[in-house]
Amino acid sequence: MRIALLLLAAALLFTIPGHGQKRARDYGISIGVIPTGANNAITDVSGVMVGHTTLIRGDSVRTGVTVILPHGDGIFQQKVPSAVFVGNGFGKLAGSTQINELGNLETPIVLTNTLSVATAMEAVISYTLSQPGNEDVYSVNAVVGETNDSYLNDIRGRHVGVQDVLDAIKGAQAGPVAEGSIGAGTGTVCFGYKGGIGTTSRRLPENLGGYTIGVLVQTNFGGILQIDGVPVGEALGRFSFKDQLFNNVDGSCMIIVATDAPLDHRNLERLAKRAFLGLGKTGGIVSHGSGDYVVAFSTHPGVRIAHQPDQKLVKQTVLHQNYTSPLFMAAIEATEEAIINSLFAATSVTGIMGHQVVPIPLDKVLSILKKYKRIK
Repeated sequence: MRIALLLLAAALLFTIPGHGQKRARDYGISIGVIPTGANNAITDVSGVMVGHTTLIRGDSVRTGVTVILPHGDGIFQQKVPSAVFVGNGFGKLAGSTQINELGNLETPIVLTNTLSVATAMEAVISYTLSQPGNEDVYSVNAVVGETNDSYLNDIRGRHVGVQDVLDAIKGAQAGPVAEGSIGAGTGTVCFGYKGGIGTTSRRLPENLGGYTIGVLVQTNFGGILQIDGVPVGEALGRFSFKDQLFNNVDGSCMIIVATDAPLDHRNLERLAKRAFLGLGKTGGIVSHGSGDYVVAFSTHPGVRIAHQPDQKLVKQTVLHQNYTSPLFMAAIEATEEAIINSLFAATSVTGIMGHQVVPIPLDKVLSILKKYKRIK
């Protein structure tokens, strides 16, 4: 009984929203100039929901699933405009070619580990086929992204099951989003410290459209960490290829961008490209073995794409490209902050073969940021 309670307590540490360290803004670190949404999360974009399943078993299973739903009205029947930008193609982003060919997203987006992509696809297909109205569906473009969590997780064991993905979809909700060592971020490493799930949002002022842009990231990559322009990694003496001793730079980053602005596929692709600049601002180097992708979509009701149209001609009202620049700026800011939040919220994890990855040393980081006058 005592062992069972201890295991339950350990599991709760990874599943309670808000557990662990605070977010960047809780310490007075305000990245960028555009105001955030109410929750400073991707769920500030109307309709978007996020769910996690975290798997912590024994001394070697440290992995999970994170799902993002654009809306809850039956995504296959009411598809949303979408686009994928490939920063570095060393990855296994299932469904990307159809998104860029047809310009839409028809399933939840699932994030997990590299060797669980096939299982997640099976789950998404089963979920989609089971939805009301999909009885005559014979093709499903399941969208599944990944990062490689093998430093902490028994990835070869392929412990993520179909039900784990379905549970994450079923549990997806709006509002605050749990971050750090949770869901698909349970076993990830970023800049040599514990990475994970991070999220933020930006809301443009009304004179710039009043649109919301939300970002969620799964961080598992290396480089030379910068926070709000400050060379933190260099100051800490911990960065990729330092003295050729610390070389853990591969692993990938998934970036999901949502907006309620009425954007079509072409301008969503442009938005995704700008979001990738946010990764660069944190010091990520997009190494040889790092698969780095951005998936962007719009939730605006006016640009949804019916699976079975009732007429041949489709009428849509989309934002003119001359007014997209504020959205681009918001995506860059939100991506940068989401990555930093993934680091700040992460907790120490010990996994397979006794490997341990500790969170970023906040006391030292805050001291460095104060020196550069970045604490407000």
